[in-house]
Amino acid sequence: MLVERLPPVNVSLRPSNHPYLNGPWTPLHEEVNATDLDVIEGAIPSDIDGVYIRNTENQVHQPLGRHHPFDADAMLHQIDFRGGKASYRNRFVRTRCFEMEQEAGQSLWGGLADAPGTSLRPGFGAHGGLKDNASTDVVVHRGQVLSTFYQCGEAYALDPETLDQLGVAPWAPLDGVSAHTKVDERTGELLFFNYSKHAPYMHYGVVDRAGKLVTYIPVPLPGPRLPHDMAFSENFSILNDLPVFWDATLLKQGIHAARLHKQPSRFAIVPRHGRTEDIRWFEAAPCYVLHFLNAYEEGDEIVLDGYFQEDPTPRPMASAPEGYSHMMAYLDEHSFKSKLHRWRFNLKTGKTTERRLDDRVLEFGMINPRVASRKNRYAYSTTARPGWFLFNGFVKHDLETGESWSVQLPEGRYASEAPFAPRIGAKDEDDGYLVSFIIDENAGTAECVLIDCKRFSDGPVVRIALPHKISSGTHSCWADRDFIRDGFVAA
Repeated sequence: MLVERLPPVNVSLRPSNHPYLNGPWTPLHEEVNATDLDVIEGAIPSDIDGVYIRNTENQVHQPLGRHHPFDADAMLHQIDFRGGKASYRNRFVRTRCFEMEQEAGQSLWGGLADAPGTSLRPGFGAHGGLKDNASTDVVVHRGQVLSTFYQCGEAYALDPETLDQLGVAPWAPLDGVSAHTKVDERTGELLFFNYSKHAPYMHYGVVDRAGKLVTYIPVPLPGPRLPHDMAFSENFSILNDLPVFWDATLLKQGIHAARLHKQPSRFAIVPRHGRTEDIRWFEAAPCYVLHFLNAYEEGDEIVLDGYFQEDPTPRPMASAPEGYSHMMAYLDEHSFKSKLHRWRFNLKTGKTTERRLDDRVLEFGMINPRVASRKNRYAYSTTARPGWFLFNGFVKHDLETGESWSVQLPEGRYASEAPFAPRIGAKDEDDGYLVSFIIDENAGTAECVLIDCKRFSDGPVVRIALPHKISSGTHSCWADRDFIRDGFVAA
């Protein structure tokens, strides 16, 4: 392995016992380019061509208050596959806030768990007072990586092959862009939403494959809400108004405390290029949903799959280190009990039906991106270590037969969100690989693995060494080389 190390960034973080600043969440501050990666086991397949990119959270400066892992700066890790070889690089996303803190040599903003007034400068996002760190989500649209912040900020663009910084996406509106923008690879369009504490509280938009904002409409809500994800079918986008949102009384005092309210979940069905007056609302059982899997049209119905939280506001975790019980409960999938779930919205009758698809705790689902918005047969979810925001395995579902297959990681090994990379010339929906970075706490190393989805239970077909141990984080994406070049995938 050949490794080029870039000049170091300015770091002021001090050692601590914080559970999300140690172990698999130890921040990485080094940026490198690495070629001729070492293969630990197996062989790098020659039938995929593209890049896998993961967004991780890496605290650079000493926090002003109580650190939350979602406060930390974005770092993109990319592995590039071509011709049976792999290379790697990683870069901090140079957001405006990152650059300001680099210049100041310290943190300038408080975080998600801090009291009002902690920040030293005006903040950003729907919450207000926060740092726009762009560390939540990552997608590829019109040949550019977009790194985004879950509380709505600017969309930061990078080159997907070099990770060169390309600045802020020019189409982003004043209320920002939430994480979980959606890219329809068939059309090359990017769909997004944002939310805020001022009326109408939500907007929905579409950016075409030329980078032009072609649709941007209000989605009026009764008050401030906390949506996290959206979905899309061929002709519609699905937004949500779920009953977990800030307590209105406390919000008047500047305190952002999420509560479960006694009201149904609501889902907005919006024609992709529709108007506000075209929105139709459907009610469903109360819940919260971090992530949706896919949506498609079937007769008079829109079918939506996602991860239903049975306990979205869990009690503090008794086993957590002192002072972290509340935070750790809200990061633990086993606390909020996320289950694979299906909603059906009947456009003719206006009725909603729903059912559970799996009773296991699952989340962070992926499908073959080429069937997004159409009926998918296969789904890929992660399993999590109880008590932690750490992935310890994968589950493949056959949604037609109800069969499933699992891969469980050994103790001390933790995965990243694993998108599906279609095999070159693939004919079947599951003809390809799951791609994931693995943190090995036992060895203090990290690697990339590929799982052949045709032989899922066999586990990784290749393990590729990375030049350093990476930090954990949130989301990732896969982009084929042709999609990077053309901006869409021909049907």
